[in-house]
Amino acid sequence: MGRRYGIGRGKQRFSTAAVLEEPITPPVQINYTKLLINGQFVDSASGKTFPTLDPRTGEVIAHVAEGDKEDINRAVSAARKAFDEGPWPKMSAYERSRIMLRFADLVEKNIQELAQLETWDNGKPYQQALTAELPMFVRLFHYYAGWADKIHGLTVPADGPHHVQTLHEPIGVAGQIIPWNFPLLMFAWKVGPALACGNTIVLKSAEQTPLTALYVAKLFHEAGLPEGVLNIVSGYGPTAGAALASHMDVDKIAFTGSTETGKIILELAAQSNLKPVTLELGGKSPFIICEDADIDRAVELAHFALFFNQGQCCCAGSRTYVHEKIHDEFIAKAKARALKRTVGDPFKKEIEQGPQIDSEQFQKVLGYIKSGIDSNATLECGGERFGSKGYFIQPTVFSNVKDEIFGPVQSILKFKDIDEVIRRANASRYGLAAGVFTSNIDTANTMSRGLRAGTVWVNCFDVFDAGIPFGGYKMSGIGREKGVYSLSNYLQVKAVVSPLKNPAWL
Repeated sequence: MGRRYGIGRGKQRFSTAAVLEEPITPPVQINYTKLLINGQFVDSASGKTFPTLDPRTGEVIAHVAEGDKEDINRAVSAARKAFDEGPWPKMSAYERSRIMLRFADLVEKNIQELAQLETWDNGKPYQQALTAELPMFVRLFHYYAGWADKIHGLTVPADGPHHVQTLHEPIGVAGQIIPWNFPLLMFAWKVGPALACGNTIVLKSAEQTPLTALYVAKLFHEAGLPEGVLNIVSGYGPTAGAALASHMDVDKIAFTGSTETGKIILELAAQSNLKPVTLELGGKSPFIICEDADIDRAVELAHFALFFNQGQCCCAGSRTYVHEKIHDEFIAKAKARALKRTVGDPFKKEIEQGPQIDSEQFQKVLGYIKSGIDSNATLECGGERFGSKGYFIQPTVFSNVKDEIFGPVQSILKFKDIDEVIRRANASRYGLAAGVFTSNIDTANTMSRGLRAGTVWVNCFDVFDAGIPFGGYKMSGIGREKGVYSLSNYLQVKAVVSPLKNPAWL
């Protein structure tokens, strides 16, 4: 598969490597580095650019236009005009769905280039991007294209002689801010439902990973999307992001990222025009392994739940609770699995783990590891930088641990009984997701109802079908993305009431 797409093969286990080989240069061309406003690629108003870096080396891939408040103003103006005067909201829902389907077809035709660009800018394994994330991206747009002509209101019976109907109307200009860990998938989660409902969009991409959003936005216009409907501004959170969240002409804001930034988004939205907000935030998700578990299967699933995407997943199973009867055996096998994890250039076919996204996240993870050691947690394996170049970290396993880490660090904790572990799992400010591994249906039912989380995976983890809603309890967010529930984020409900004269029935 790797050679077929012009990408090399090879692997390197972290315990045997001192330095990485020379990184593979992907054959994709970088053609889109400007802002996309009103259907045109333009420089930022200030003329400024910022570098986007290859996390394998820390070297510059390209310089990208740095959007600021003035660019957000220009993009919002274009989106407002497209909504108020343009063809998109007035187009038949069927025609909107056809444009979305044509776009999905274009993504499939360009899937190799997009997967290469996503890996280059983000550091995730190329095979993951090519065989999992890009097909899911296409599936999501097929899904939302299917919803476009099925959004409708109701006829409501009234107590008197009145005809009452509800209309489900697009909310208007949607501001969207996406993160760096899944740039394309988060684009789809937000853009798909907003367009299906007939809205226009200003999207701010993450400054660490701006390249693929610009590429797919170009494909959207090739598919027939009218000018001004989708605008992409690359830039930083405190400038472009804050300007978008506080803009008086933005009708709705959606954000995925940290809980701390989510609070700021909510505050800016409230202080401006009280625009509705959806938030998908932090996780600290528990993964609970019961005493009846098949240990080998549980070890592999817990490993995947934590280390997937370099551990940079908001719903990662970062708190691995293991029943005391199998705890010691589980630790030994979890350590052995981590030691076998292949780390290296993510363009190589059999590499499981690439680099962390950037220097800041790299240093933060190493700092948390040091804190774990200082707090007397037991370091079972890993804990250090991998190689001498880029932002690679050894797969790390802690036992006897108190805190969790957003990175390739597995924290294993011991529990005695179901009531105790439910209580401990829920003793968190967060509630994004949870995992339960058991062969007992009663245990599965008890836990799936007792855990305060937006998703509970039973004997599986990280299943993200297009129709499955995703979102959190407590400080893990507001609202749901994906599935039918996500449509309500981008719709207004209007009641229309008119009198009836001499009705035959009520």
